[in-house]
Amino acid sequence: MPDGSAPAPARSAVRRLGRAFTAWFDTGQHVVPKDGAALPEIPDKVEWARILPFIGMHLACFAVIWVGWSPVAVGVAIGAYLVRMFAITGFYHRYFSHRSFKTSRTGQFIFGLLGASAVQRGPVWWAAHHRHHHAHSDKPEDTHSPLQHGFIRSHMGWFLTARGFRPDLRRVRDLLQFPELRWLDRFDILVPFALAIGMFGLGALLAHQAPELGTSAGQMLVWGFFISTVACYHGTYTINSLSHVFGRQRYRTGDTSRNNWLLALVTLGEGWHNNHHHFPSSTRQGFYWWEIDITYYILKVMSWLGIIWDLKPVPVAIRDRSPRRIA
Repeated sequence: MPDGSAPAPARSAVRRLGRAFTAWFDTGQHVVPKDGAALPEIPDKVEWARILPFIGMHLACFAVIWVGWSPVAVGVAIGAYLVRMFAITGFYHRYFSHRSFKTSRTGQFIFGLLGASAVQRGPVWWAAHHRHHHAHSDKPEDTHSPLQHGFIRSHMGWFLTARGFRPDLRRVRDLLQFPELRWLDRFDILVPFALAIGMFGLGALLAHQAPELGTSAGQMLVWGFFISTVACYHGTYTINSLSHVFGRQRYRTGDTSRNNWLLALVTLGEGWHNNHHHFPSSTRQGFYWWEIDITYYILKVMSWLGIIWDLKPVPVAIRDRSPRRIA
């Protein structure tokens, strides 16, 4: 070029990469428009530049080859998985998406922070997509239906595309009235970033103060953050995919939602998915005493402590409605 400038296609590629890089840290222009309106039609293709951090999270798990393991690091990873899975199931799902109990505005924000630590975006984004799922379960509009779009796409492919990533925020106008939740959605990466630094610092502290434990900063980062997060990712995703493929259908819900006791253990209660689709507003998803629902048990204790209140039950007449066990 006579003036030394880059060709137009190259400049366009650089601008796209720059926008994608910015969106890793500030998703506001893509996720929370101020009027809460639906975004325009967007091409349904994978945004490779945007999902590089997601790919990197998985690749980082292989660093375990170099950092090794220790009982402490593995224990912290399990603890971080359980805490964050509870944050997703109890707060992102049962509170933000379905409003199945009440809490204070302060409690709501704290719940949002805990949920954001699972690196599954902010509570407004998550709830918008989940409400859309219930409105169109297993219909063509349901972006993570294995019946409509195949298993891999239902498991995780749906949010890797430009169209799937964008939520319809008209479904969450009740959440958009809280500026602190909008801020958390816009800068949701800050919470997991702080968690990663905290895990690294914890490992360094233990290596210095208690070297007999055999852990290190890198080991705690890999186990406590990367491995734990990826496990929480795919545990959550199984409810979109496996819970619509394997298990029993107690109720005719008009979709393929199923109850699966194993997934209920992995996800602290979310595996009672057919129950949930039968009566989504219930705080408890394991409708019967033998259906283990750890998230509900913890929420119940929190209600005794006054942290949350007005837990919504499933009416007996609705719970016992026939026909049952249809598949």
